Order: sequence, then C-alpha cells, then structure tokens
Amino acid sequence: MVAWPLAARAQQPGMPVIGFINGGSADAFKGRTAAFRKGLSETGYAEGQNVIVEYHWLEGHFERLPTVVADLVQRGVAVIATPGSTPASLAAKAATATIPIVFGVPGDPVALGLVASFARPGGNATGINFFAQEVNAKRLGLMHELLPKATRFAVLVNPTNATSAEATSKALEEAGRALGVENSAVQRQHPC
Repeated sequence: MVAWPLAARAQQPGMPVIGFINGGSADAFKGRTAAFRKGLSETGYAEGQNVIVEYHWLEGHFERLPTVVADLVQRGVAVIATPGSTPASLAAKAATATIPIVFGVPGDPVALGLVASFARPGGNATGINFFAQEVNAKRLGLMHELLPKATRFAVLVNPTNATSAEATSKALEEAGRALGVENSAVQRQHPC
C-alpha cells in the first residue's frame, strides 16, 4: 500500500499530486474522505484520472509528521491538504512557504500562526476554522446546566495531539473558572 502512489505517478506522469494528511485512520474517516473526493469532483478533478491523492493516515502517531511532510515538500506536491489536523497543518506551514496548504483546524488559525489575519491571510495557507475550542466551552456550560451540583468535570484529551490537548485544556480551564467548576484533563491516547 505504501508503494502504490509511486506506481501511480510512474504510470501517469504530469498529474498533480495532493498530499492528504490526517491524524486519524482511513476507516474512521470514510465519510469525510468521500466528501473530500466529492469536493474534488465538483471542481473538475477525478482521483486517478487528472489528479493523484496520496493519503497519509497517522492513526494517532503524530511523531510521523516530520517525515511525511518532509517527503511531500521534497517531492514538490501540488497541494498539501490537512483537514481536521492542527499538528499536520502546523508541520506543513513550518516546512514550506511555497506549496499551497489547505487546512481545517479546530483552533483560531491566526493565533496558530497559519495565516496573518482573517481579512488578509497572506502566505500559502488557507482553510477553515471549526471553532471547536468555543464549542468545548459551550459544552462545559451545558454540562453544568444539566448537573448544577457537580463541581468537578473530567475531560479526555489525546496527549499525542499536543496542540489540541493543550488548547482544549486551556479553553475548558477558563470556562470552568467562569462557571465556578474544576476540570481535570485525563490524558488517553486515541486508538485510531
């Protein structure tokens, strides 16, 4: 499976290559992968016909990011897509200032350093913000409303995704202080 992108490129020279990096597993993201392919199709691209997509599923092993990104940059892929992966987006941004990066991140892309501003992003990165940190604070508020006598909540975070774990913990600590409740971050590696 690792060699198939090389074979595909050898058979179909000149096709642009999209390096797709995600922190999860292919099985867990089947629906999103189908949506990605549909989006390509809507813009005139058909995987294997006029574009090659190389999927890199980290399956929670973010330590592989530097190698994956360095390989994509060294080969000069046409685009690096990092939907739903802040660590992959940051690694790609740190590795290249010329290859376009299309990201989807749960945190503020300006605060993360992916873009200069919302109005004028500049650089080689563009994408969307899922506003997950804001949603996490709202979830804590809802939990507090449902369990008003509770004074302590546990939050599961994946320590291998340090950027997300830190941002989630920080956002929930701030929200917890405002609500007068205590949060405990419980670190557990995600199985995918």
